[in-house]
Amino acid sequence: MHAVTARPSGGPSPPSAHRLRARRPAFAGAGAPGPVDLVLRSLDSSRSGAVVSGVEAAAYEAGPEVVVSAAPARGRDARPEQGRLDKLTARGSSGVLFHRAELSAAQYAWLDHHHIPYVLIDPAHEPPAGVVSVGAADWQGGVCATGHLLELGHERIGVLAGHRRSMAGEARLAGYRSALASAGARYRAEYVRHADCDETSARLRTHELLDLPEPPTSVFVCSGPMALGVYAAPAERRVRVPEETSVAGFDDPPEARWTVPPLTTARRPLAKTAATALRLLVRLTHGERPEGTRTELPTRLVRRASTAPPPTVRPTAYGPVTARPTA
Repeated sequence: MHAVTARPSGGPSPPSAHRLRARRPAFAGAGAPGPVDLVLRSLDSSRSGAVVSGVEAAAYEAGPEVVVSAAPARGRDARPEQGRLDKLTARGSSGVLFHRAELSAAQYAWLDHHHIPYVLIDPAHEPPAGVVSVGAADWQGGVCATGHLLELGHERIGVLAGHRRSMAGEARLAGYRSALASAGARYRAEYVRHADCDETSARLRTHELLDLPEPPTSVFVCSGPMALGVYAAPAERRVRVPEETSVAGFDDPPEARWTVPPLTTARRPLAKTAATALRLLVRLTHGERPEGTRTELPTRLVRRASTAPPPTVRPTAYGPVTARPTA
């Protein structure tokens, strides 16, 4: 088990910086061993908790000390400030894990110039060639969630995707389209809505779907934080979930089990993803290179009470959906 204690970094310790100490042999990286940094977008989300848990478990086995810090995004810009990167060299960091960060070209160049190994966890956008990253099989998850709705008999399936430039959101949306095509179901552009990954934006976009002359009978939500907003819109119209509208989500955060009704979702193994990233980073610090630069962990469907056949339709309209990536 690790102890979590406040850790100063060249001055007064910010509350967002912590060091995880493993009761294991010291990390034997190249040269003088130093800590491994885990840079999160925030420390107050279930996503961040799962990432820290996964890194902590892997660090116990691999040996490095891990410094955890938060680099909050400003608006839609998820780039950590350059000053935060400068602290890496000041404390002799052996390597860095970035969770959901969007590094600039200059920041990538800075890391390479200082010979600091790094791995991206769930990168916001497609990283440059050669950059090592770990994430979920987002396309597969989109196929899985949409295929489940198709198998229940839904033909009118809406989708709430994230930002248009989001790497994960676009992959999940592509999975949605592939599942429709594989089942011979009609793709309707008006059923696609892009939203900020928050409850308020998702609620507004869901109202837009429900305002359509022929609204969808189900909605696939491409991000866990948006699910509560999708639930709120039908509730405000006295539309019942799942009796009148089914909802399938993604991520499977803890709150997915607490919603009423509990949310059916494509679960991605976030803690395992973070653990995989830490192991890859340890290999990089030893001068090894992984076989490929992108590692994807499979998702799986968790069936709960938020999905059901559409009203008056039996769940036999489509059989099991098996889609293949489109060219």
